Amino acid sequence: MHTGRELVGSLILTVVLLLVAVGSLPFLVTWGTQTRPVDAWAVVLVVVAAGSAALRRWPVVSFGICTVATSVYLMLGYPYGGILLCLAVAAYTVARRTPLRVAVVAAAAALALLLAHVFTNGTAIEGLMTFLPGSAWVVVPFSIGLARRLVVEAAQRQRAESERRALDDERLRLASEVHDVVGHGLAAIQMQADIARHVRDRKPEQADIALDAISRTSAEALAELRATLAAIAPSEAAVARESRAPTPGLARVGDLCARMRESGVDVDLAVTGTPRALDPAVDVAAYRVLQESLTNVAKHAAQRHASVAVRYTADAVEVDVANPMAPLAEVTEGFGIAGMRRRIDDVGGAITVSTGGGEFRVAAVLPG
Repeated sequence: MHTGRELVGSLILTVVLLLVAVGSLPFLVTWGTQTRPVDAWAVVLVVVAAGSAALRRWPVVSFGICTVATSVYLMLGYPYGGILLCLAVAAYTVARRTPLRVAVVAAAAALALLLAHVFTNGTAIEGLMTFLPGSAWVVVPFSIGLARRLVVEAAQRQRAESERRALDDERLRLASEVHDVVGHGLAAIQMQADIARHVRDRKPEQADIALDAISRTSAEALAELRATLAAIAPSEAAVARESRAPTPGLARVGDLCARMRESGVDVDLAVTGTPRALDPAVDVAAYRVLQESLTNVAKHAAQRHASVAVRYTADAVEVDVANPMAPLAEVTEGFGIAGMRRRIDDVGGAITVSTGGGEFRVAAVLPG
């Protein structure tokens, strides 16, 4: 759209070119080198060439009008002057604002049209080399405009690529957050539902316990999901709900292990060192590693047993989850493990996923 700012800029440029081009005509009467004196027709052609700058919204049209006016001016034998400045501005604009192929064709046509004055003007033909400095008024600004355009387009491509990468990173972060919350909750609910279905006829009281656990687990997962979504797209109401929701962190690792035990996973928890407040991002990352690791035990492990260790050292916190694995069992890194690696990398930590000694182990060291 041709904005008001563009219109004002075009009008200012037109006025400046008119002042320079028309204002230089009296000096050409004295110092001009061509045979035809400056008259009313020269003024008209200069005004047309300068006025074409007002059509910058249509650069090919503007360049064409300016080229024709300049060529007629030179073929009539008027002296070189400010009209060539108008041509230079038009050449720059067409290179800056039109597709490369169109701009090159327009520039070539302009040079051919300008060359005509060498063969139609008796004085000019005495020195064909006079065309070379004249053509520079097209070639040089055209080259500058083209270079400027390429630089701007490269910057635009780089900015678009950066925005695309940022969007992809945000989508990955969102997918990871939802995966951690929903995946863990659904895995626990599935196991508790299997327990309830297995014991409902023989031990209905245990089925009731499993159903209570399903209700509690689903409520916690929903609250955590709402908090996650509120952090991604905050509103006043969402922030208020988020402030009431429990924040994932190592302070809740006991609750996490208890919830997994209710789901049928035998979890041994050992905490060494003095627990302390951690950076929120580090705290959440450590909790998510434990959560994802225990969820993987519930979904994939041959034996539903895991050993969880949390160690507070002087300048770091270490989390470790190990579970027995079947001999020759194949381990593949899926979305969950990739998400754990990303979380740990984001906070400047290190994570190791290993197998050996009949165990599958996830160990992470985080600053803190």
